[in-house]
Amino acid sequence: MLTDWWRAEAEGSMVKHQPLQVYEKQIFVSFVTGIYGCRWKRYQRCQDDSSKWECTWFVILCCSFLLLLFWTYFWLVAQNDFNEFNLAVYNLTGEWRDETIPILASTTVGFSYITFLVILAFFHISLGQQLNLYWIHKIGVLATLLTTISGVVSVDDIWGEEWGIILISLQSTAPFLHIGALAAFTAIGWLVAAYVVRRERSTFQMMVLLIYIGILVALYLAPLTFTCPCIMDRHTLQTRPEIMGRRGAPMLAPENTMVSFNRALQHGARSLEADVTVSVDGIPFLMRDRTFRRTTDISKVFPARQYEDASFFNWTEIRSLNAGLWFLERDPYWTVETLTARDRSRIGNQTVCSLLEMLRLAARANRSVLLNIRRPPPEHPRHRSWFMDTLWAIQKAGISHNRVTWTPDTDRGRVRGFQQTADEKLSLEEIRQRGITSLTLHYSKASLQDIQEYLANNVSVTVYPVNEPWLYSILWCSGVPSVSSDAPQVLRKVPYPIWLMSQNAYSFIWITSDIVSVIIVLGIFSFQKWKMSGMQNYNPEQIMLSTVVRRPSRDVNIMKEKLIFSEINNGMGMNEELSLYPENGYARYSHRGLTRSSHHIASDWQNSDMALISQL
Repeated sequence: MLTDWWRAEAEGSMVKHQPLQVYEKQIFVSFVTGIYGCRWKRYQRCQDDSSKWECTWFVILCCSFLLLLFWTYFWLVAQNDFNEFNLAVYNLTGEWRDETIPILASTTVGFSYITFLVILAFFHISLGQQLNLYWIHKIGVLATLLTTISGVVSVDDIWGEEWGIILISLQSTAPFLHIGALAAFTAIGWLVAAYVVRRERSTFQMMVLLIYIGILVALYLAPLTFTCPCIMDRHTLQTRPEIMGRRGAPMLAPENTMVSFNRALQHGARSLEADVTVSVDGIPFLMRDRTFRRTTDISKVFPARQYEDASFFNWTEIRSLNAGLWFLERDPYWTVETLTARDRSRIGNQTVCSLLEMLRLAARANRSVLLNIRRPPPEHPRHRSWFMDTLWAIQKAGISHNRVTWTPDTDRGRVRGFQQTADEKLSLEEIRQRGITSLTLHYSKASLQDIQEYLANNVSVTVYPVNEPWLYSILWCSGVPSVSSDAPQVLRKVPYPIWLMSQNAYSFIWITSDIVSVIIVLGIFSFQKWKMSGMQNYNPEQIMLSTVVRRPSRDVNIMKEKLIFSEINNGMGMNEELSLYPENGYARYSHRGLTRSSHHIASDWQNSDMALISQL
C-alpha cells in the first residue's frame, strides 16, 4: 500500500510539476508573483536567488518610490502656495490655468502604482521568490521615474524658492515622520535578518547589516536635531495671531475688490492688505499684476492695450473694466459652486477698486490696513508724487493714521505720522538705524530664532502667505503676532494649534519608541537565527517521515525538493536536462539521446525512499 502511494505521488508530481516547487496550494504566492512578474503558474516560479539584472530593477523601483515619496510630500505641504505657483506659470505662459490639478492627479496615480509594486517586491523577498519584474511594469517604472525627474527639474526652474517649505514643514511633521520611519525600518529588519543569518557568509551581507544598523542608530538619535516650536509647555503659548486678509478673501471673491474685502471681514480678518498702483491722473487703485490681463476683461474693452502697464491708464479707463467676470469664468480656487446666485451677480459686476473705497471700508469697520505700494516707472507722470497721491487718499478716507502701515519704507522724512514696514529681513542694527518698528516677511525668511529675537526687541512681525492650518500653528507656537492670509475662512476654524506637546511628553514617546524598536529588532534577528538553525538540522530521514505523515511544513517541502533535485543531478551529467513533455501520461528527461520515463524514475525514488525508511 505504501509502495503504491509512493508511485502515485512520484508520477503525479512529475507529470504536473517541475522540481524545486512547493506542493501545497499557495493562492497568495500566485497572486503576488502573478501581478509582479506575470508568473501565475506554479512551474513558472522559482526560489533561486534573483539575478543581478532583476536586483538592478529592484533598486530602480526603490529609487522611484523614494523620489515619488519626496515629490508627494512636497506637493502636500506646498498647498499653502498653490496660488503663487499658478501665478508663476501665468507669468511664463501668459495663460491662467490651475496647473496643480494635473500634477496632483499624476502624482497620486504614480505614487500608488509604485508603492504597490514595492509592496509586492518585499513580499517576493519574504516568500523567497525571485524578483522577476514583468516587462510592462519595467516600462511603467521607468516612465514614472523619468516623469518625476522632469517634474522636479521644471519646478526647480519655475518655482525654485519653494523647496524651502519642506524644511519649514518638518517643524510640524518631523516627530510623526520619525515614528513612521522608525516603524518601517524596524519591519524591514525581518528581511535583513533573513538575508544576514544564512549559513553562507559574505562581505556584502556584512555591508547590508552595517548599513541597516547605521540607519537605525541615525533614526534613534534623529530627534536631537529637531526644532519644533510646538514642543513647548502650554502655559507659554502666546495669544492667537491676528489674521490679515491678503487682497481680501481671494479664494471666495476676486482679489483686491470690495466684495473680497467684505468677505474677509465677515470671516474674522482683523486687518486688510492690498496692492496699490497709481494711475496717470494720480488716482491710487488696487491691482496686483503689472497689467490688467489676468483679472479684468481688458482683452474685450481695450484689446490693443492689454499688455500695457496698468499704471499708464487713467481712472476713467480703469473704471470701465470689469474685475469680477474672470473669477466666475476661471474658478481659480474651485469655490464658485459654493456661491449663491446673489453672490455671483454681485461678483460679476465688480469694477477695479480704488484705494479710497477700501480705506473707507476699513475705517467703518475699525480695522487696520497694510499697503504694498508699487512705485510707478520713471517715465510715468506720477513717478515723483506717488506718495503724495497715496497720502491724499488716506486723508480723504478719514481713517486714523496709526491704523495705516505701508511698504516700502522709503521717503521716511517726508512721510510723517504713518507707520512704515520693511518687506525684507534686516538685522537689529539696520532696524534701529531706519527707525522701523515692524517687518513683513515671507514665511521662508522668518526662522524661529529670528522671530524670537525681533519680538524681544519690540519689533512686530507679520508673516505671509499663511493659508494652511499647520503653518498657522507653527507660527502661533513661535509667537508671531499676525499673519497675512489668502484664506481667512480656513484659519478662522483653527482655535488652537493642531498639536501641542510638552518636552517631557515628547521625550518619553521618543525614548519609548526607540526601546521598543531595539527589542523588536533583536527579537527578529534571534527568531530568524533559530529558524535557520532548525532548517539546517533537517536530514533526509526526517524529510521522508514528514512526507509519510502527510502534514509537511513549507520549509520541509522546500528541503525535500532540494533533496530530490540533488539526487537527480547525481544521476545526470552536464548535458542532462529535465523536460515536461507528456508522453503516455509521463514526464521525461533526456541524457545524450537516452530517454527515461517518469515510471522508472518513480521506481528509483521508491527504492531510495524505502531504503531510507528501513534504516530508521
